[in-house]
Amino acid sequence: MKIVKPYTEINQAILSLDNGGRFYNLLTKAEDGVISQAELAKTGGIFNDKQKMILFLELSISKLKPTEKEMIISKLDENLKADYIKYQPQTLLPSEVNDKGKLSSNMILNGVPKLIDSKSDFNGFIMIPIMTGKVMTFSLIPLIDNYDVYELRDEKTSETFIIAHSKSSEKLPNEKMIVAGVLKELKENESGVKKKFLEAIYYMKNE
Repeated sequence: MKIVKPYTEINQAILSLDNGGRFYNLLTKAEDGVISQAELAKTGGIFNDKQKMILFLELSISKLKPTEKEMIISKLDENLKADYIKYQPQTLLPSEVNDKGKLSSNMILNGVPKLIDSKSDFNGFIMIPIMTGKVMTFSLIPLIDNYDVYELRDEKTSETFIIAHSKSSEKLPNEKMIVAGVLKELKENESGVKKKFLEAIYYMKNE
């Protein structure tokens, strides 16, 4: 999971986002008043994942004034505007996700993470595809085997929601933060009871 440092000034945001793309993006130009996918990808360090690009964009402009955010969105090219509408994240409290969260959608949550470091404290499985010859099958793997798993506590209600991110990332501090990712589904036990969790991709200090 990567930290995002949001823009605090509109001019800084425009200069950073309208950047011409990488050297091989010959059809994009810096400071031409249009923000393309190639330019957003360069800023966010992302290549082909449009859903992650929009999640990064939403976090990076979250500290700007509403009118300034609208100005940034107006500068997106037509394809990127369509992607923004398609992948614009839901912003919910951890206590609201189970009722209101849409699976496979981008999600932004506020809360305090607490690491679950014992399998005995968490029983949840995800489906992992496995190729057997030419046949693809699926196997149930404990979520905690593949991810660091946290309970994100809602400060208003003290309810928690499960978030997970790569074990190769640094452990999260036990303090208020904004976490962004994609809402997915796990099985709470092998009998098939389903539950939601957030695959966390970015986070931001809640200052």
